[in-house]
Amino acid sequence: MKFCRIIFCLWLLVCFFPIGIHADIQLPSILSDNMVLQQQADAPVWGEAKPMKTVKVTTSWDGKTYETQANKEGKWKLSVRTPEAGGPYELTLTDGQQLILKNVMIGEVWICSGQSNMEMPLEGWGKIMDYKKEIAAADHPNIRLLHVEHVTSTQPESDIKVRDNGWLVCSPQTIPNFSATAYFFGREISEKQNVPVELIHTSWGGTNVESWISGKVLQEMPDFSNVVEEVCAMPDKTAMKAEYLKTLEAWNNRVDEGFSAGKPVRAEVSLDDSNWAKMKFPGMVEEQGLNGFDGLIWLRRTVDIPASWAGKKVQMILGTIDDNDITYWNGKEVGRTTGYTIQRNYTVPGKLVKAGPLSLAIRIVDTGGGCGMPNDLYLRSANGEQISLAGEWKYQVAADARKEGMPPKDMSENPNLPTSLYNAMIHPLVPYGIRGAIWYQGENNASRAYQYRELFPLVIENWRKDWGKDFPFYFVQLANFKPVSPEPVDSDWAELREAQTRTLSVANTGMAVVIDKGEANDIHPKDKQAVGHRLALIARAKTYGERIPYSGPMYHSYEIDGDKIILSFDHTEGGLKSGDGKTLQGFSIAGRDHKFHWAKAEIQGDKIVVSSPEVSYPVAVRYAWADNPVCNLYNGAGLPASPFRTDDWKGVTQK
Repeated sequence: MKFCRIIFCLWLLVCFFPIGIHADIQLPSILSDNMVLQQQADAPVWGEAKPMKTVKVTTSWDGKTYETQANKEGKWKLSVRTPEAGGPYELTLTDGQQLILKNVMIGEVWICSGQSNMEMPLEGWGKIMDYKKEIAAADHPNIRLLHVEHVTSTQPESDIKVRDNGWLVCSPQTIPNFSATAYFFGREISEKQNVPVELIHTSWGGTNVESWISGKVLQEMPDFSNVVEEVCAMPDKTAMKAEYLKTLEAWNNRVDEGFSAGKPVRAEVSLDDSNWAKMKFPGMVEEQGLNGFDGLIWLRRTVDIPASWAGKKVQMILGTIDDNDITYWNGKEVGRTTGYTIQRNYTVPGKLVKAGPLSLAIRIVDTGGGCGMPNDLYLRSANGEQISLAGEWKYQVAADARKEGMPPKDMSENPNLPTSLYNAMIHPLVPYGIRGAIWYQGENNASRAYQYRELFPLVIENWRKDWGKDFPFYFVQLANFKPVSPEPVDSDWAELREAQTRTLSVANTGMAVVIDKGEANDIHPKDKQAVGHRLALIARAKTYGERIPYSGPMYHSYEIDGDKIILSFDHTEGGLKSGDGKTLQGFSIAGRDHKFHWAKAEIQGDKIVVSSPEVSYPVAVRYAWADNPVCNLYNGAGLPASPFRTDDWKGVTQK
């Protein structure tokens, strides 16, 4: 009986107090297999363990063991000394139970952040230039990818949410939906420096710069002090989500009889849609007669399902949809997604797949900007057979936001809430060891370009203070975009570029100029190879010490000589050139009346002489000063000159 009692007690201990339940080391999402640690650095390693427990970390590159003690809350942190680039290695962690991180490399770590032009993937919604070729060639095991998920928070978070369960080894299978700009930058650094490279991609399309700044830092600006207080006082995300769903339901029921009481009438197979209009997809509705559309639109079409597909699951590939969708298969919902950058790859269960006519319906809510389905559309069977969904679709506008009002926004996931992205997508990365950061953002702040002069340097100051080092911070100047103006004009995009240029006064920064790589009708230029390359040139020169040109001509000074203005430049390696061999374009000149006229510009050595018969007494020159300037000044290294102006006259974004 005594023996049985002992066995029973042991059973109780096992069932109710599992051995090691509090002893397992917990690591943040950024510390995992396949990661890269910054070379020749004291790389932080941190996590949680049983309170007051001793934690040991052993590095396989030198066999050295580091140890520390978890505090009363179970939190611990230590640093390990890393060697020169190399690997693969292992990190062995133990607090009595062992955890091994495998395939760890030592190399260069870069944060890649900003809005949609940083987020734009190789394939996915962007489809950059030569994307199929680039994806097929992306076999680079020394490049590691971490994609931070879109998350917002009103308070600083301690851990990030990551896609694909953590670090991925770069391959044709892992690269398609990763940042193209980040990839091309990292690829060149890895190849030229012969080192492993880690790319931490943390960006969100359509976001304001103030979302990427901490509340503590942003509050220093009078324009945002009250806003930061309001953000901090907001209810938790659960309460905000509940309020959003309540208002969304009310809006749906008010504007969409096809969605009343949750019944998708416009998705029913039996619906008579013979009087619906038609439009073609892939495509955008604004290009097919619905200019300036925002609101709610339904799409329908019918296709035939072969008998061989019946009873088997099917993938519905819709690419990205701008902005939000609910998709129906013979009246049954098979998927819904919020966000214009997210791929719609819906799995239709076999029980819904029947031979014969298939009725598809998609309910799209557009909250601003473009609306439509821009990517390839098709169904794919389990054995790889495909049915194209491209072509004519029937459509019906259910709600025009100009008449019905915009659909409510989900404030619980509002990426433009000041501080919200810093809190959830930057702060949790600290203190991971990094070399530097690359940045592509500004489009969303163009209307507040003058304010950007102050906001953008705050990002750099904020992040550097968090990491405790003045790491390199390299950024992309806005590309050319929108219609070409026939006459010299004021421009908020030009003023935003100027604000970015002014940020070069901050130490250890660099700017990639892409004024020649934009597209008039697309805010997302597809030549991301050039963007990544020009960022990499800066890093190769300024961070890694290569003696190479890394910048196009940068305006330095001017002097007035009669009816001419003579301009001087920095970064004239190889001499000043016309990029296309034609007469220099993009220069305008003004007198005391502040009225600009197109000007004649001539290269004379390392200077440019600007004049116009319409301006006898010039006082100011501007170059490439427009949303989408026609300009062609380069240096001998083939790098374009940055837009500039010699005047400081009040701009369109200055209060």
